[in-house]
Formats: sequence, structure tokens, C-alpha cells
Amino acid sequence: PDPVPLPRLGRGSMGGMQSLALPLGKGPHHVGCADVMVGHTRQGLFLRLFYPCLPQAGAEWPLWIPRYEYCGGLADFAHCSRRWCAPLLSVAIGSCKVPVSWNGPFKPCSSGYPLIVFSHGLGAFRTLYSSVCSELASWGFAVAALEHRDHSASVTYFCTVEAGREEWIPYQRVPQGQKEFYFRNKQVHQRAEECVRALRLFEDISSGKSVPNVLHQDFDLSMLKDSIDLTKVAVMGHSFGGVTAVLALVKEPGFRCAVALDAWMFPLENTLYPEVPKPVLFINTEKFQTPESVAKMKRLSSRNSQTKIITVLGSVHQSQTDFTFLTGKLVSRIFGARGTLDPYKGLDITSRATLAFLQRHLNLEEEFDQWDKLLEGIGDSVVPEAPFCRSNL
Repeated sequence: PDPVPLPRLGRGSMGGMQSLALPLGKGPHHVGCADVMVGHTRQGLFLRLFYPCLPQAGAEWPLWIPRYEYCGGLADFAHCSRRWCAPLLSVAIGSCKVPVSWNGPFKPCSSGYPLIVFSHGLGAFRTLYSSVCSELASWGFAVAALEHRDHSASVTYFCTVEAGREEWIPYQRVPQGQKEFYFRNKQVHQRAEECVRALRLFEDISSGKSVPNVLHQDFDLSMLKDSIDLTKVAVMGHSFGGVTAVLALVKEPGFRCAVALDAWMFPLENTLYPEVPKPVLFINTEKFQTPESVAKMKRLSSRNSQTKIITVLGSVHQSQTDFTFLTGKLVSRIFGARGTLDPYKGLDITSRATLAFLQRHLNLEEEFDQWDKLLEGIGDSVVPEAPFCRSNL
């Protein structure tokens, strides 16, 4: 289907009009999404769930930027003045919507949908990968996009026990005088543990436990009870989320494989590389990786022939986020969101390679193996490994 044109917003001196042209999923299922928050402390979980849903006339679409506070968080992360940048972002992108059915009726599945737990990058949050999450959901996956509470999201919050009170968790830069590795390493361990907790949440739901959604939305989690196949679970993420997915494989045997989009390998300690027990698909962009980072990926591919590394030509680090689907100069200028590759084509490559890899390692009976060649770096705009980061190591 054609990308959905959305209202052009924010016309003015700061770079013209903005619209978010997120594509509809190409798979056979309509897609719904709902926000899920469990627990009243930082140790709870917050995620946006994308899932196959029943078609619904007049379905409401959710906002892409869920609340004004996230505009402030993005301004902080981008080193912009919150005072002028947050209102500007709100005008420019605050009305953009995601073409999925908000709290849409869940489509039951007796054989169970495979589950993907998705981890966002530094300064992002649960909604900024709606394009890839909804695409995968349209092919019959439940996708749980986490919002991490390790101070790596541009901002997030939890609801305390007191009715209606929210506690916000801001983005935090590396404290002065502290080595970046130690700060980030602590974060990546917390993030991977949150991925494991997400899997535990779905295990609780499947076992019939009552799991109250703190957000009191119209989406009843008990509907998922017999429709998620917990023997077929993968973990996936972008950038900081990519390395989080790799670490989650070490922490949790229930994750059968990982997909790492342009993984930032720096925060993972060297001693853990021999511990990664399962295959990883690394989908890199052309402009982000360093020889050091790629050498770390190759430590994993040299140990496991099923671990694959491919590079998408004409792509930049933000090409794997929704920012690449924004038209208009303002946000591109702030977030460097566009490569030379058409963003819809980039999403096709990323999602098809992911589907082929998941079919192979979750033992799915689908036809995603039609895209197996991508896993070898064969195809238009893809190459094997990371040719632009020839390493001397």
C-alpha cells in the first residue's frame, strides 16, 4: 500500500512543513497497538505493544509523539534549548499519527503469534520505531517496544501508587569525571534485564495471571492468553538497543535469536562475547559503524556460522528509525535522519531480512525464506559484512 499522507504541520521560518509518512504494514494482518505499564515503581515495565488486530471501521490512530513532555526530552537530547525547541517540535510533529488501530480488537490466534521484544536507541522512546514494529506485526508477530528506565530514553515516566501521580525519568548524559564505558555498561545491563522482564510479563499473561495495566486503557491483556507462542521469542533493537538485544541473549535462554539494527557495541564487556549462545543478525547502515564495533560483531560471527552481518547501502544511523519518514527540513536538520536510499526501500530491506532470519531461527512455517539471500548480503542496496570498515584487527 502507498504511504499514508498525514497533515502537513509546522509551516514557518524553521524549515517548512513537516509530515510523517509512515507506511502501512505490507503483511496480511491489520495492526493494532496499545500502551502497557505494569507496576508502580521504576522496577515495573512500560511498553507499546503492536499486534495483529481485527479490521475496525473508523479506527483511531495514535499520536506518534505520545505527549508534550517527549518534545522536551527530544530537545534536551538534541542539545537544543527546551524553552524554544520543545514548543517548536510540538507544532512541527506533535500532531503526527501512526497508521495503526489504537487499542484495536486483538485478533486471536490458536497457534500463537511469535513474540519480539524491541529495545530503543539512546535518546529514543517506545514510539520512534513504529514503522518497523508495525511492519513486523503485520506479518503475524506480537512486538513489545519497550521504553527503558535507565535514563537512556529522552524521557519516560511511571505512575506511583498515589492516584494520578507520575514520576518522570529524564535523559542523563555521562556524568563528568566518569568513564563512559562504566556508565553505559551499567545501563546496558539494566536494559537487557528489562527485556527479560518483558518476556516474564508475557509468561505471566499466558499462565492466566491477572496483570493489571496501570494505564487503565481499553486493552485487556488477558486477551493475549492463548495467542502468544512463548517457544518462539526473539529480541531486537537499534543502536544502544542492538547491543542490548545481544546481551539479552546471554541473560535469557528464552530468547532464541537477536536482530541488532546498527548496534553500538561499545558498552558490552569483552568477557561476555564468548557467552553469547545464539545467532545474531546485524543489519548495519553505511555511515555509522567503526572498525572497532565491526570487529566485535565479527567475534560473534566467527564463533557462530548462523550469525550474519549485512550493510544497507545509502543509509545513515537514523534510517532505521521513524525520523527517516518525516518530510520537511526542520527535524532532518536536527536529527540527521536521511541517507540517499529511499526510506521505504530501506524499511523493506530491514524487515525482510529480519523476517527471513526469524523464520530460520524460530522455526516458522511461513514463506519468509524467499528473502534468505538478504542474509548473505545479496540484493539491491545490500552488501555482506561491513565493507567500509575494513579493520586491521
